[in-house]
Amino acid sequence: MNRALNPSTVAAPIGAYSHSVEIPPHSRILYISGQVGIGPDGILKEGCEAQTEQVCRNIIAILEANGMGLADLVKVNSYIINPSDLGAFRAARTRIFGDAKPASTLAVIQALAGPQYLVEIEAIAAQSVAMPRAAAAPAARKAAPAKKKAAPKKKPAPKKAAKKPAKKASKKKSKRR
Repeated sequence: MNRALNPSTVAAPIGAYSHSVEIPPHSRILYISGQVGIGPDGILKEGCEAQTEQVCRNIIAILEANGMGLADLVKVNSYIINPSDLGAFRAARTRIFGDAKPASTLAVIQALAGPQYLVEIEAIAAQSVAMPRAAAAPAARKAAPAKKKAAPKKKPAPKKAAKKPAKKASKKKSKRR
């Protein structure tokens, strides 16, 4: 299970998030693309609060389609375009996500992909995968073969002396002829 941590050496979170979330080893990781406030019917919701609710529902549907839930959310990046929508955004996110407190970033930006979009949220989720003992044992055997007594190391054979090139004197003799 993912572990949220808010160290006492950092100010407490000022919203529904955690400062950090640790993913355990052997976890499935799911990256969710930025979601906008379009429902399954293809219709864009009106207003920041309605779009935020739909975005959160889209994320939950994607999590469920992948066998995950809100407890598996690790990180969300949220983008809104109007600072005055902050209260509506937070209320809708808290209403739909409930007690889920993934690590989060919220940015107020100038625009999203289209002027009709007021909110976009992307997410990362992780779910620990239990390793069956029977499956883990063969893997361990493959990874760590049985220990055998090491054969004593053989000393390398002494190097043979390289043949020296013929002396220059002998070449001189051949030139004299």
